[in-house]
Amino acid sequence: MVNIKNKKVNIKYKIKTASTEEIFTFLFQSKDDFIPPLHETVNLNEYSGKISERALTFEAWDNGQMIGLVAAYFNDPEGRIGFITSINIIKDYMGKGIATKLMNMCLTYGRQNNFKEIELEVNSKNKKAIKLYEKFGFLESGNTDEDRVMKLKLR
Repeated sequence: MVNIKNKKVNIKYKIKTASTEEIFTFLFQSKDDFIPPLHETVNLNEYSGKISERALTFEAWDNGQMIGLVAAYFNDPEGRIGFITSINIIKDYMGKGIATKLMNMCLTYGRQNNFKEIELEVNSKNKKAIKLYEKFGFLESGNTDEDRVMKLKLR
């Protein structure tokens, strides 16, 4: 049980239960929390559909509202490399260990399904996210103009 602004909440963690509409609502609600803002880099309708259809979602819910999401692609059965495409927690719930729990669920899935590594891209200005990934052992493996590519060996 977590206390958010004097409201008791009981966070429920789930895997792959969110509909496309629920993913869209979550991403729309939190779009400005991304660096840069998510709607400046992707079409939210298309991205929500892609996550719903192709990604495995690790979700945190409070009273029927999604409050946290880690979405990852585990669709490289030959190379055994996963890719985390989205990580976010609704602002009021940040700092409560939710991202850590969702990341652990994602990494456990990868290990249990014999993936050898998982990677992600993060904006170089997003120091908070980089710190979280480094906490899990992710290491920088390259970069683009504005993003860092980070990888974690799962085996």
